[in-house]
Formats: sequence, structure tokens, C-alpha cells
Amino acid sequence: MRNILRLALVVLALMAVAAVGIVAYVYSGIYNVAATRQHTAPVYWLLTTALTRSIEVRADDIVVPDLSGDDRFHSGLDLYRQHCSQCHGAPGVAPERFALGMTPLPPPIVQIGRERSAAEIFWAAKHGLKMTGMPGWDFKLSDEEIWNLVAFILAIPTLSPVEYYDLTGTAPNPTEPATDQPLGNYSGDPDRGKVALRQYGCIACHQIEGIVGPETWVGPPLEGIGERKYIAGVLPNSSQNLVRWIRNPQGVDPLTAMPELGVTEKHARDMVAYLYSRNDP
Repeated sequence: MRNILRLALVVLALMAVAAVGIVAYVYSGIYNVAATRQHTAPVYWLLTTALTRSIEVRADDIVVPDLSGDDRFHSGLDLYRQHCSQCHGAPGVAPERFALGMTPLPPPIVQIGRERSAAEIFWAAKHGLKMTGMPGWDFKLSDEEIWNLVAFILAIPTLSPVEYYDLTGTAPNPTEPATDQPLGNYSGDPDRGKVALRQYGCIACHQIEGIVGPETWVGPPLEGIGERKYIAGVLPNSSQNLVRWIRNPQGVDPLTAMPELGVTEKHARDMVAYLYSRNDP
């Protein structure tokens, strides 16, 4: 009995020390909450795991209606363009610029349509998600409208950019972006490039070595990109061509699903410097 009591006292003492340590850490201000700095890997894992499990548990008993039919699909398309594409983008279409710098980054809609069930998408859309910027639509849309959205989101992974353009009456804009400032022989800053790859939302679609982000496979992983023979299977691999691809992918390949992100010349060179630096021993 004494041993059990001693063990209990030790556990309580450790818990008290841990609590004091956590409070001291929080009040110290050491943790950087700037949106230009990603969470540390443990914090990111904790937050994303808690979010995923919370959605899964609460969506478990939702009864999913019949989501087939053109009326649902086209209603969902209209609602998605009005309320969702600004943050989540669309096939071949980038989110609005304000959304690219959000932390956490809104996931690309293609990934949501692939990985989330209908019930999970419905629950998240209806109730929103704390600390993500995702609002709840419960008091803005009816359940029927939210289900229409779900029907369209589930169909998005089957749509090519061209099919999405046809549905919406839009088209890619392959105009070559202008250089915003003379850069001369500036070869890029890899430290700035690491931040730029997050701030332009590249981690939403690509796994990038050395950068904390979501486990996403919408686009190919970028590890070892400097050692590849071609960029996007089209351009010979060089820093100049990679800058060109990052800034104007649809000018290189009008059918690509990679959207125009409005990357400046300087930021693109910074990104390339970081990506190529990962090939160094």
C-alpha cells in the first residue's frame, strides 16, 4: 500500500512540474505564432491529428442522402464557386492570395474529395473548424445546399482542369508574368525560399523535404528535384526553367493542373535556391 501511495505522489509531483513548465513556456512567449513560420513538427502533428479525429468521430453517425443527379452537381458547383474556391482553389485554379498565406493552409479541394467521406465533408462544412479560418455554414446554407456542395466536392477529383474550365466558362491565363524588379545575377536565398514555398501554398499539393506540412499527394514530391532530367516532363531541368515553371506553369503546359500563383521573379529564384540546396551532401 505504501509503494502505491509513493508512486501516486511521484506521478502527482511530475504532473505538477509538467504543468508549471507548460505555463512558464506559454508565458515566456518563446513559441513563434507568426503565420510566416510553420508550427513545429510535434505541434503540427498534434493539431492535425486532433482535427482529423474530431471530424471522424462526429461524422460517424451522419446519414448520407443520395448524392447523385445533375441538379445536385450543378447546384454544388455554383455554391462552391461562390463560397469555397477562394480558399480551396479548383482544378487548375489557385486560391485567392489571402488564402495562400494562412496557417494552417486550407487543403486543396482535390485532396478533400479524395480522402474525406461525404459525412466528414458535410460535418466540417456545416460546423466549421476552430483555429483554421474555416467558417461553419450552418446558419448561411441549408442542409440540402451543403449536401449539394458535398456532391460536387466528391466529384472534383474526377475533373480535369479543362473540364472544370468548360463547366465554369473560364480558361487558364498563360500570360507571361512581368519581372517586378531588375535582379541581375541574383541566384536566390534558400532561407527565404523555404518560407516562400509555404507562403505561396506549395505545401498544399507537394511534399517538400525539410518543410513541415500536410501529408498531401496532389502533386509529386519535390525531394531531389535538382537531380531530375526534366521539369514536369516538359522542360530540361535548369534553375532558369524551374523559375519559369513556378511562375507560369500554364504558359508552359495549358493543360496542367498546377495553377498560376502570382509568384514574383525574386521569390521564384528563392524557391529554386531552396529546392536545389536539398541536393547538397
